Amino acid sequence: MTRSHVQPSAGSAGGSPAGRPGGVIGVGRPPWWVLALSVLVTLGVTVDLLSGGWLEKLDVEVSDVVKGWGLRDSGAYWFVWVFTQAGGRGFILIVLAGLVGWLAVRQRTLVPLIRVVVALALLTAVVYAFKYGAGRTAPAYPGSYFHRDGASYPSGHVANAVLMWGVARWQAVEFGLPAWAQRTAWLLSVLGPLSTGVAMVALDFHWVTDAVVGLAVGLLLLGVVHALDTLLVSRWVRARAGRSHA
Repeated sequence: MTRSHVQPSAGSAGGSPAGRPGGVIGVGRPPWWVLALSVLVTLGVTVDLLSGGWLEKLDVEVSDVVKGWGLRDSGAYWFVWVFTQAGGRGFILIVLAGLVGWLAVRQRTLVPLIRVVVALALLTAVVYAFKYGAGRTAPAYPGSYFHRDGASYPSGHVANAVLMWGVARWQAVEFGLPAWAQRTAWLLSVLGPLSTGVAMVALDFHWVTDAVVGLAVGLLLLGVVHALDTLLVSRWVRARAGRSHA
C-alpha cells in the first residue's frame, strides 16, 4: 500500500485525512549515511581551502575557464541567470507560501508553516555564520582569498534550494497532494539544487567548492529539520490533538 511511504509524524493530528491517497514517492528525509557524508565533505573541503590545498587551485582553474566563456557579458546571461533563481529565496518562498496557505485552508493545519519557518531560521543562522566565519571572496575578486569582507562560501542559493525544495517535497507527500504535485516537488528537490549550482559556477558567481559545500550544508539542515519535527513539532501536534479530543 502506498501509505507506507508516508511518515506518520502529522498522521492523525493534522496530516493526510483518512481515506485520502498517500505518498507516491518518499518524503525525502536524508538517510544517516548521506548526513555523515555531508559532514565529511563539509569538514574536508573547508580544511583544504583554509590550508590552501588543491581544491582551491581547482576552483581557480575552473573559474579561469568559465571567465573565458564570457557568459556574464553575452546574450546568454539572462537565460543562465534564470536557473540561479531555482535557489533564490524569493521564488521558493512564493511557491511555499501557496503550498502552506492551501494546506492551512483545506486541511486546517499550521504544521507546514512551522516547518518552513524552522527551516528558514536554521538556514539563515547557519549559512551566514558559515559565510562570515570563513570570509571567502567570490570569483569576481582576482583570486581566492579569505578575509572579513568575503561571503562566498558556501553558496546560500544551493543550500536554500536543497533545504526548501526538500521541505516542499516533504509536505506534498505527507499531506497527500495529487501524484503529479508530489512528482513535481520531487523533480524540483533534485533539479533545483543542481541547476542552481551549475548556473552559479557557469556565471562565475561562485567557486565549485562553494556549490558543493552548499549542497552538503543544505542536506545537513534538511536532516536537522526532520529531526526537530520528530522530536518537537509532531509531538506538540499529537498532544494538541489529544487535548482537543478530551
